[in-house]
Amino acid sequence: MSTSAYNSRSIDCKEPFGAVAVGVTVKFHISLCRSDAVKHARLMIEKDAGEPVSVKMQWESINESNDIFACEYTSAEAGLYFYWFEAETPAGLKYICLEAHGKGNLSLEKGDLFQQTVYDASYKTPQWLKGGVMYQIFPDRFCKKGEPPKEQPQGRVLLDEWGELPSQSVEGGYCSNYYFGGNIEGIISKLPYLQSLGVTTIYMNPIFESHAYHRYNTADYMKIDSLLGDDEDFKNLCTKAEELGIKIILDGVFSHTGADSIYFNMFDRYPQLGAYQSKESKYYSWYDFEEWPDEYRCWWGFKELPEVNEKEPDFFDFITGKDGVAQHWLNLGASGWRLDVTDELPDELIDKLRKSVKQANPESILIGEVWEDASNKISYGERRRYLEGSQLDSVMNYPWRSAVINYIKTGEASELADSVLTILENYPKETVDVLMNLLGSHDTIRLITCFAGENQIGKSLEWKQYTRMTPERRTTGLTLVRLASTIQYTLPGVPCVYYGDEAGFEGYEDPFNRQCYIWGEEDKSLIDWFSKLGALRAACPVLKTGEYRQIVAEHSLFAFERKEGSDTITVVVNAGLSAVSIPVQGRLCLSFDGTSISDGVLSLPSFSCAILGSGDWVKNIETYIS
Repeated sequence: MSTSAYNSRSIDCKEPFGAVAVGVTVKFHISLCRSDAVKHARLMIEKDAGEPVSVKMQWESINESNDIFACEYTSAEAGLYFYWFEAETPAGLKYICLEAHGKGNLSLEKGDLFQQTVYDASYKTPQWLKGGVMYQIFPDRFCKKGEPPKEQPQGRVLLDEWGELPSQSVEGGYCSNYYFGGNIEGIISKLPYLQSLGVTTIYMNPIFESHAYHRYNTADYMKIDSLLGDDEDFKNLCTKAEELGIKIILDGVFSHTGADSIYFNMFDRYPQLGAYQSKESKYYSWYDFEEWPDEYRCWWGFKELPEVNEKEPDFFDFITGKDGVAQHWLNLGASGWRLDVTDELPDELIDKLRKSVKQANPESILIGEVWEDASNKISYGERRRYLEGSQLDSVMNYPWRSAVINYIKTGEASELADSVLTILENYPKETVDVLMNLLGSHDTIRLITCFAGENQIGKSLEWKQYTRMTPERRTTGLTLVRLASTIQYTLPGVPCVYYGDEAGFEGYEDPFNRQCYIWGEEDKSLIDWFSKLGALRAACPVLKTGEYRQIVAEHSLFAFERKEGSDTITVVVNAGLSAVSIPVQGRLCLSFDGTSISDGVLSLPSFSCAILGSGDWVKNIETYIS
């Protein structure tokens, strides 16, 4: 038994581990000191915001000086459940509640509750993403090929030079109508490069017509932005990518549109009557006007982003109906959607989106932008049910991003281990296997800058734009990116690389993290590292669905194992200033120079890592030393 009275992460106390499907029986065991003279013990469990159910626990055995009590519980419906234990003693009623790291001990005070996620038994996630590699592309900045269309929407500035961002204004940022002209043809030209990285999925930031370079202010959901190409270009991209084993995921921005759109039409750009122009517009009911036309609900106060009433039947059907937006682009070749600001979308829309997406193709994927633990997320006063089987397949794994980065920066492994185990405990295994494990995105500082850039607090926009790392800082940053990416590529889920992070591109927060990919200025050694990680993922079947076991997480040393059948992969990372050693098994597959194995003991110098493997998969793997 666990040394604590209860440990939700130990199968000695709770079996099976983690989230369970409806109808699965969970066995609970608690260990109580005989000196406490417990007369009766019970499990108290309640569905979120419901009435608690009392389940009597039976005395089962004695272990040294502890009495072991046991019971079973089976959930009849999907949902989020919370539980604790109660024990009647001569000193009064005592409780076992969550203290930390899944553990709890007998106490007179009732505290935080343990969580049990229960999901629909039919919940399955797409197989094709498992074990793969995602790559995020910001379309205007990735690659430009061919000539841009001769006619462009009024008001756009197409920059002649591919490269440096325009000078920043004192007000903050530069005009959003400045474009560099990255396009679909350019992405197609780089598919062989992405294949060399082991990429199996491209996630693209919005591609629909929008009168801003970021395209999060949609102007027409049914039309690709003309600077990017047209429907035929998109179909060609999907076809050519599929030939290389790569699928395409699109960005769905359904909480708001642009003010400059066919739906709102504030600037009279479009011939159709928009909601801003007339109450007779067929789109008028899509928006909430406090005082038409100038006072309306908008996204985070930005007047150029009028918020949509997502429950309005016409909008609802436009997005989720037969041949609506969701299905239209899947029918053209896309393999799924990433939902922008998922916590601002109503449950009804997400429910219908899943049905619509799965109707078009059961293997299509739906990924949500959620920055917190998605299993117990509360937004706008309501508990969300993203992972119960009727909504999302996956989420952007920001909790792990924060934990990995903090570990690499501080050299303290315990918090990373706790974060990993918390998500593994709270999320269904089907979700875990397709988690979008990112370290960088269009919303975050560039990865190498995050690790080794100068402190930007109090710095000007001009300083952020033109400051570059010293050679010493870059050397440090490149090492730390290698350590972080090693964890990213081997934890359960799917790594997602933000374009250019694999090449060592620098940049502070938006817009400095959205620079052009300067082809020919990549850090070849870092790209080589990512290519090796991609090759390992392709070769190692364990990384698709293998179970996770924490080996050690003490001070600077973080080590874990993934296992499935006779195949195993072991990952060891030292994010500290001193060398460390650890007993290991298996063949060395990838490591830093200076790493060595002698008599079954792995020695790692400061800031280094190693990946070892055992099983049939390692027979044809080359040993990579960086």
